[in-house]
Amino acid sequence: MLSSFVATLPSTLEQGLIYAVLALGLMLTYAILDFPDLTVDGSFPLGGAVSTSLILAGWGPLPALLAATLLGALAGLCTGLIHVKLKVRALFSGIIMMTALYSINLRITGGLSLLSIPRSQTTLFRNNPLADFLPVDLRVLVIVFSIILLLKLLLDGFLSTRAGYLLRAAGDNETVVTSLARDKGNVKIAGLVLANALVALSGAILCQQQRMFEISMGTGAMVLGLASVIIGINLFRKLELVRTTTAVIIGAIVYKLCVAFAISCGLSPMDMKLVTAALFLTILALGARPRKEKANA
Repeated sequence: MLSSFVATLPSTLEQGLIYAVLALGLMLTYAILDFPDLTVDGSFPLGGAVSTSLILAGWGPLPALLAATLLGALAGLCTGLIHVKLKVRALFSGIIMMTALYSINLRITGGLSLLSIPRSQTTLFRNNPLADFLPVDLRVLVIVFSIILLLKLLLDGFLSTRAGYLLRAAGDNETVVTSLARDKGNVKIAGLVLANALVALSGAILCQQQRMFEISMGTGAMVLGLASVIIGINLFRKLELVRTTTAVIIGAIVYKLCVAFAISCGLSPMDMKLVTAALFLTILALGARPRKEKANA
């Protein structure tokens, strides 16, 4: 059991870092905006559908990632406009976009629920000068680590700007945003745009790494991302020196390690959604206990 778990560590770390991009997007909506954005279950496969389709059409891996990110941002913009301009509740806004994106994703793939990228095609991790320069066993890990490190630094920089502080204020105290002569609705829209751009980018990277797209790959994406965020925040709650972005990235890796360990213990892959739900429930329960004890003190 232990040997099989150790053997899967490299691929588990790769998956953890890829899903960490998704978790960073969920961090913006859940931990900062306090917005239950179910768009994620649609924008995650949206990124994969765009990236895979464009690579099959002959596009380079980086332009395909950029296009996927921009369309993810567009999905977040639509969710924000539905919520802010049409006055639809946050939860329903996400559900509407998630439902619409299912059909949009099928349109993008030409009605196909499964797309495969041939080994001869150029992707971020294969058949390009950078990937060919790196050792075969480490190329995915090095490239994904570089991407997540760059995103973390950019996000930390953004959150330290005036716009970043306004985003925090929109989730904590909307009256602060209004007092600064800013439209709280526009700030929310900006946050949703950025969050879903990251989510779509994560889906695009995953499809290039796995060389395939599957229409149901977004099922449970929000739960996975939230679990990563909550794990990271709870692990480093008392360590103020650890930035939230760092905690979330580590949380995504820990989450994937837990799933890999469950599989190495003999659980069937078909039980993974059940394991995910159980793990998420456990995390929520443990996270709520300290608050309850503090309230009773």
